Amino acid sequence: MATDLTQASDTVLVLAIGRWSEEALAEAFRRHAGATYAVAMRILGDEGAAREISHDAFVRLWHEPDRFDPERGTLRAYLLNFSHSRAIDRLRSERRRMRRERDDIAATDMVVEDIERAVWDLTVATTVRAALGELPDEERRVIECAYFGGYTYRETATLLQLPEGTAKSRIRSGLRRLQARLVEAGVTGVES
Repeated sequence: MATDLTQASDTVLVLAIGRWSEEALAEAFRRHAGATYAVAMRILGDEGAAREISHDAFVRLWHEPDRFDPERGTLRAYLLNFSHSRAIDRLRSERRRMRRERDDIAATDMVVEDIERAVWDLTVATTVRAALGELPDEERRVIECAYFGGYTYRETATLLQLPEGTAKSRIRSGLRRLQARLVEAGVTGVES
């Protein structure tokens, strides 16, 4: 025979829940579910998540009724505290997840930018090599020494056994041809 638990105290309900009384759990739910839901909803702003947290509070009460201590406060306070704590945990977890996703997206963007930069650099290097290959040998050699070898025009002249004026003139002439070729090829940043 079912007992009328509507007049029972929360402490009596918890004792009955400890003896696996589904009616006692239903009465506790009737009394406090709205408040546990409201706390979670206020924190999360998500109906589904708030319902889930409210449900978890009563599942915990069902499985661990001895965790409620009437000396420390009311059943309502116990359930509201549980709901509040879980909602805060979920909110923090969600924020961490969103931060991780943002960081992952930023890292992916950086990788894409790095790849784009590497492809562009490779394209420019290939275009410069091809343009250098189109120069007359005497202009190509002085440019390779001066720009890729790191020599001054005087050192280039000495290395290639040329008069300084000739080395300078070939460098200027070769650079003009190289610049024109790179502009034709669409490599930006080389126009004077």
